Amino acid sequence: MNIALFDFDGTITEIDTYTPFIHFSVPKWRIIICYPFLLPLILLYKRKLMGGSTIRTIISRLGFYRRKQSEVFIQGQKYAATLNAVIKPEAKKRLEWHKQQGDLIVVVSASLDAYLIPWCTEHNVELICAQLESRDGLLTGRYINGDCSAHEKAHRVKQRYRLSSFDKVYAYGDTEEDSQLLALADEAYFCWNKMTA
Repeated sequence: MNIALFDFDGTITEIDTYTPFIHFSVPKWRIIICYPFLLPLILLYKRKLMGGSTIRTIISRLGFYRRKQSEVFIQGQKYAATLNAVIKPEAKKRLEWHKQQGDLIVVVSASLDAYLIPWCTEHNVELICAQLESRDGLLTGRYINGDCSAHEKAHRVKQRYRLSSFDKVYAYGDTEEDSQLLALADEAYFCWNKMTA
């Protein structure tokens, strides 16, 4: 059996799904209150002076702190139902090809479990992603085991799967944050172009 590791945002989807989910799920009053603090950080991120992992961690902290987990995950289910409209044609085709081969398919993403769990369940694929931490039914705004990007993607894959037990490892990504994930593969694709060794 083969294993196929897919980044989600920008690889499977046409868009970044994290930011629209923040606007979809975080109350407007909270966004308004936090915006003056976030604006300089967003500008640093856009100028590539702050990493995506750092900005996502801060936004999640401000957006989800003390929110009811059940409420956010219901919103996640509703949001997940919209995502099939933004799936790239090449991703849809490749996911179907791996399913026909009988391969194990794993989405490996820095995006959130609140909407990736229902999407992956619908498509019958496994998931490694950023998990929102909760205590007594309330979200803390933190991630369980931190953000799931860059080296952490590869680390979590190796923690869960013994890659040497698979006949072939495929990996798909679209940014520098996926480079360690792609390095795990026998056959890697960057922005849907096959990488050469």
